[in-house]
Amino acid sequence: MLKIYGSVMSRASRNIWAAEECAAPYELVSLDFRKGEHKQPAYLAINPAGKMPSIVDGDVVMAESLAINAFIAQKYGKGKLWPADEKGQAKCLQWTLWAAAELEPVAYGRLREVLFKKEDERDHKLLAELAERGKPIVGVLDAVLQDTPFICGSQFTLADLNVACVMEYMVRSNFDISPWPKTAAWYKACAGRLGNMKVQEMRAQAMKVAA
Repeated sequence: MLKIYGSVMSRASRNIWAAEECAAPYELVSLDFRKGEHKQPAYLAINPAGKMPSIVDGDVVMAESLAINAFIAQKYGKGKLWPADEKGQAKCLQWTLWAAAELEPVAYGRLREVLFKKEDERDHKLLAELAERGKPIVGVLDAVLQDTPFICGSQFTLADLNVACVMEYMVRSNFDISPWPKTAAWYKACAGRLGNMKVQEMRAQAMKVAA
């Protein structure tokens, strides 16, 4: 069985979403970041970097959330998250790397300021600079979505899931995507999927427990 190591409050949520989309049997092995469980020997044996998430699936041991999603899609999501044709598969890999290399540095930079700092502690100059950097990046996605509801066409795929996972950081950091209507509609459709709704339910429950 697929074991996902991490917290639903961390990037492991991306892998939970992917597993839910594929109806893949999985177990979430929860790690408490605040207690430093991700730095304990048992976990370091799985991921020497001591970062979340990681997965173990048979002989496969992986880190890096978006790469993990590519593995989950290929193993469990053929005809669902993983397109049957080479063109669609290539796009999924392309947009996974785009999400990691182009969008996430801006998105996480903004989220870090908003999520982990009080209003009067935030670097508003940095937030504004990152917003300006983000505009042409979101514009690239919007251009792709002009004639199609999802990145690879009419079907929701790994490309959409991985990009949406990172776009969530932009939205949560109060970056307004409404000037890009196609992107806004696409994000709403992605966020409303049952797999993501399950993740949000799990997050809400985790927050109640932590409160």
